Amino acid sequence: MSGQSLLVPGEITPVRSVPGKIRRPEYVGKPAPTPYTGPEIQDSDTVERMRIAGRIAAQAMEEAAKHIAPGVTTDELDRVAHEFMVDHGAYPSTLGYRGFPKSLCTSLNEVICHGIPDSTVLRDGDIVNLDVTAFIDGVHGDNNATYLCGDVDEESRLLVERTRESLNRAIKAVRPGRQINVIGRVIESYAKRFGYGVVRDFTGHGINSSFHSGLIIPHYDSPHATTVMQPGMTFTIEPMLTLGTHDYDMWDDGWTVVTKDRKRTAQFEHTLVVTGTGAEILTLP
Repeated sequence: MSGQSLLVPGEITPVRSVPGKIRRPEYVGKPAPTPYTGPEIQDSDTVERMRIAGRIAAQAMEEAAKHIAPGVTTDELDRVAHEFMVDHGAYPSTLGYRGFPKSLCTSLNEVICHGIPDSTVLRDGDIVNLDVTAFIDGVHGDNNATYLCGDVDEESRLLVERTRESLNRAIKAVRPGRQINVIGRVIESYAKRFGYGVVRDFTGHGINSSFHSGLIIPHYDSPHATTVMQPGMTFTIEPMLTLGTHDYDMWDDGWTVVTKDRKRTAQFEHTLVVTGTGAEILTLP
């Protein structure tokens, strides 16, 4: 594994502005979102609006990823994604969610998830996860991917490649009539082939007009995830695999989650809708 030094918090720039004409999610300016009480199964109009939100989120992530290079700050990646979403009439869903100060999450190397963009400078050999969610016309689209920065060591490159494959396999396992736990079973069985840890305390989730609806999508084989998938259900699958333990620590910022052994971790995510025969990915550029 790369012998680079561990990450430390950087300086966070002021909150970026969003034009007043762009609709905000209901939780902006509040300590927490209002609990979702609606259905997990969405009508065709909601799904169509989610396709639009998902497309903007995917395009914003792609645009930010073009700027990943040694010497670039994670705050610069935030700026690119923020401006793309705003230019397309979307609100960056993470901005102001439970007080989160930025428009995407940037999770490097040992950061499992929820890294805050700041003055941290990308280094040659880093792996960089971008997690982007867009809110437009009353719904969210959420996706993330892990990218290579410069010349990345083989162990880290394989972790990234296999984490992407675990998501692809999980999506193929989605079928109406199956229990949610088939998703985690597929991911965990694949990850175990390589001795990877599978993060348990951070999961996929239901998504629609709510950023997190309350539906939980574990990435390990959970006996409790017995909800049956039905056509029209919308949720994310977002496996987080590690080179070591799945246990974690959290930084004092209350957001940044790092592996307890500080070994590297990768993640990929799509928002999906269950169809009559499988799953449709809603976060395609």
